[in-house]
Amino acid sequence: MSQPDTLIQISDRDGDSLAPKQARLIRSAYKVMGEKGLGHLSLQDVADDAGVSKAILPYYFESKENLILLTMRWVLARVAQRIREAISRAESAESKVSAMIDAIFVNAESNRRFYLVFFDFLGYAARNDRFADVGATFHEICNGLYAEVVRAGQEEGVFNGTDAREAATVVRALVDGLFTQWIQEKDWENTHAEYREVCKRSVLAYLTAGV
Repeated sequence: MSQPDTLIQISDRDGDSLAPKQARLIRSAYKVMGEKGLGHLSLQDVADDAGVSKAILPYYFESKENLILLTMRWVLARVAQRIREAISRAESAESKVSAMIDAIFVNAESNRRFYLVFFDFLGYAARNDRFADVGATFHEICNGLYAEVVRAGQEEGVFNGTDAREAATVVRALVDGLFTQWIQEKDWENTHAEYREVCKRSVLAYLTAGV
């Protein structure tokens, strides 16, 4: 059974550490969150999607809050891991930026589900310390990855000398800001690639300004 204190821990490498049955339930919870929102999530909906009895959910998660927390830990860890792997495969700093943004803008449907759930989650995080801890740790991991790319570009002499941590915060703001605009587009499927390329150009323009 999951213990509440462990749910606020998140690593960019622990997305696949769950038991198969628990992972199945979490995938179903994430799907329902994307369809109905966190406020309308019910254990019965999750059980129905997973094809199991509702009684099994308290055994694994104790409460609806724990289910939401562990689901967010799982999905955020997977996002962070995908970004890290993309960065590690690219050689130059500019190619790392491109690969990083490609990994973030993975596809229209996945991004729409993620940001609908994530924006919903942020509302809970503003009012609940346990939710806030998961969100803050995710941002720390992402900012660390962005800062790593910034430092690589500074070492190559292609990025400006802005403090890497400050630059990482701006990069995150550009990414999240563009997603906020994109998710409001009526034609969100067909504009996804356009926003991805705008994000690449915007991030590189900021990081190379004055070089």
